[in-house]
Amino acid sequence: MGVAASLTLTVAGCAPASAPSSVEVSADTIIVDVRTPAEFAEGHLEGAVNIDVQSAEFDALIADLDPDAEYLVYCRSGNRAATAIDRMAAQGFGSLANGGGVEQAAQITGLDIVG
Repeated sequence: MGVAASLTLTVAGCAPASAPSSVEVSADTIIVDVRTPAEFAEGHLEGAVNIDVQSAEFDALIADLDPDAEYLVYCRSGNRAATAIDRMAAQGFGSLANGGGVEQAAQITGLDIVG
């Protein structure tokens, strides 16, 4: 999808209910699915990377990411995404948005669920 627009991101209030009603992702936005690999395989947003927030390697894996990039994080309901966002913010990531659950993230971004 070639949407060239900015993503308004916040760290505060990352509860699932705070997910925006629509988000335009740019080519530079990194979409992170923080569900388990099995959940990811059942269906995920097109272009998403899977980094399981419940994995022991989560902190090490996000340490390899660019803290200055824009991120849209989602899971099944938004709760694990909020946890992931808190942990990412603690490591210095600044541009983070909670997309809620996979279906909600698909609705607000216009991206397809694949897999």
